[in-house]
Amino acid sequence: MGRPPIKLELSDEQRAELQRRVRAGTTPQRDVVRARIILASDGTRSAQSIADEVMICRCLVERWRGRFIKAGIDGLGDAARSGRPGHFTAEQRLEIVAVACEPLPGEDGVVPEKGRTTRSIDELVIAVKERGIVESIGWGTVQRLLSSGEVRPHRDQQWLHCIDPDFREKVTAICRLYLQQPGPDEVVLCIDEKPGMQALERKYPSRSPARGRVRRQEFEYKRHGTQTLIAAFNVHTGEVMAHCGDTRKAEDLVRFMDEIAAAHPGKKVHIIWDCLNIHFDGPGKRWTDFNQREGDRFTFTYTPKHASWVNQIECYFSILQRASLNRGSFTSQEQLRQTVINFVRHWNDHDAHPFKWTFTGYPLQTGVDDISKAA
Repeated sequence: MGRPPIKLELSDEQRAELQRRVRAGTTPQRDVVRARIILASDGTRSAQSIADEVMICRCLVERWRGRFIKAGIDGLGDAARSGRPGHFTAEQRLEIVAVACEPLPGEDGVVPEKGRTTRSIDELVIAVKERGIVESIGWGTVQRLLSSGEVRPHRDQQWLHCIDPDFREKVTAICRLYLQQPGPDEVVLCIDEKPGMQALERKYPSRSPARGRVRRQEFEYKRHGTQTLIAAFNVHTGEVMAHCGDTRKAEDLVRFMDEIAAAHPGKKVHIIWDCLNIHFDGPGKRWTDFNQREGDRFTFTYTPKHASWVNQIECYFSILQRASLNRGSFTSQEQLRQTVINFVRHWNDHDAHPFKWTFTGYPLQTGVDDISKAA
């Protein structure tokens, strides 16, 4: 007589999902077979008739039909498997990772015995054996342990630590100037210098890119001196004022600030810049005297020490470097200077816009009224 047929009724959602799995070209074949089994089971049919239709054995029909009845579509997936027992204990794996995370040789001020300031995976293998963590372990096993824990001791990333105890307060004050213009007759300017722009002339012409080949640039070059750019970025309009010259001295900056004052007559000007020595008064009280000449309408705000990246002019300098300087070949300082000035002029005429940018913990977006979003 055999087993009696089992009645199975599919909902519209279940039927649509199973049909999607059967039609999809990316569905694994095992999932297609399981979906076809359940679709064929819709109604009252015997396991043998379904097996004949799908062309599989009856035991597979009974297995997947039973799992579907218990867990629905989720029951058609593979159950978790324990796998092969681990060769090392959890404590041993953690100790191996801890060895990889130890300070590098030479970081403690002691001359490394082998003269190496890096640690390879081969050296990690030797270290864990010498310390008795494991008796034997292979290179590939150590590499997999580090990879599974997302530990990459062979890689470095530059990090600049800000030691200013008033970092949060100073950055919050700068954010307030970025987020909202203080008043209709007030201007917020980010000012900094970009020194050491080299006028490098490539010894041989670059080769244009072609199919399967990137652009080639000759590594040999001739030096023709350097130029320094002093620039001011208007936070709320995106316009830039700039001066390009041979030096970056206090008197150069004072002359540039006189140009800033002339460009904004009668307005209160907020200056944001870093802690470079020429940005302070110095023995000559240069900025106190400058502000007195301008009727005390200038306010100077300093970024925290080691945090000049808070200054938005750095974003503009990055654009200038990538768009104008990196691939240039300059036969003279004059050509370099004129190229930079042309870039600034074109920016003001066509591309000027406020920056919308973020850094961890402080969203900076011009035009946002809720200042609490910057804290």
